[in-house]
Amino acid sequence: MNEGATLEIREDETTDDAFLGGSLKILQPKSGYRAGVDAVLLAAAVSGLTRRMIRVLDVGAGVGTAGLCLARRCPETSVALIEREPALSTLAEENVRRNDLSAQVTVAQADIDEASDDELCALGVAAGSFDHVIANPPYHVEGDGTAAADRLKAKAHAMPAAGLEQWSRFLARMAKAGGKATIIHKAEAMPALLEAFGRRFGGLRVLPIHAQAAAPAIRVIVQGTKGSKAPLMLLPAFVLHEERGSFSPGAQAILRHGGALEIFS
Repeated sequence: MNEGATLEIREDETTDDAFLGGSLKILQPKSGYRAGVDAVLLAAAVSGLTRRMIRVLDVGAGVGTAGLCLARRCPETSVALIEREPALSTLAEENVRRNDLSAQVTVAQADIDEASDDELCALGVAAGSFDHVIANPPYHVEGDGTAAADRLKAKAHAMPAAGLEQWSRFLARMAKAGGKATIIHKAEAMPALLEAFGRRFGGLRVLPIHAQAAAPAIRVIVQGTKGSKAPLMLLPAFVLHEERGSFSPGAQAILRHGGALEIFS
């Protein structure tokens, strides 16, 4: 399932980072891929929730940042994290425990390219059972540029050329009929993302994310509904920083206070 020997991350190789204004504490590797703003924005895109219990799956969850941000904001939500790398899934389990979210969040260690429906069901993440699936997949294509020396970082930053197709297929596989899927990616990947998502989800909503109002978009969040026939909608841009570099009021509400991107409601 994983290439090479299983990697372990020692306690002195991790940092303890605060999210959502300190209400969430996340252990993650000092080197390699590190979760940040993108994970929090992804969690914030799961909005418009009702009081009924819904099930959300965070695919390729890493140490669990996005799923745990969602769980902290929405106590009525049941969240499952699925991660391929044993070292990261172990940290995710510790992050669940240390944030007192064990009653709400579970962790499954599995490779989304290889796990069968029976294997996923045995892990508590049955196909077609989730109201919402979310993902923050690798942003680069394997073979483009120089690979990171750190293996976990290399795996987290790059995926095969057909990666978005594979990820979109898995999200559709896990979402129930009428369920939603949300993904965050770099802005230049939008054509490939819309092509892969558009074959499996309808009613696509695209949110461009800009570092500053006058700058080009750096990220896009795309959300779709399984089985929907509604047309694509391009949403107003979300701006992270004001001119002087401080976070915009909208960004502060999400990053520091656990707010939602209500435009997805």
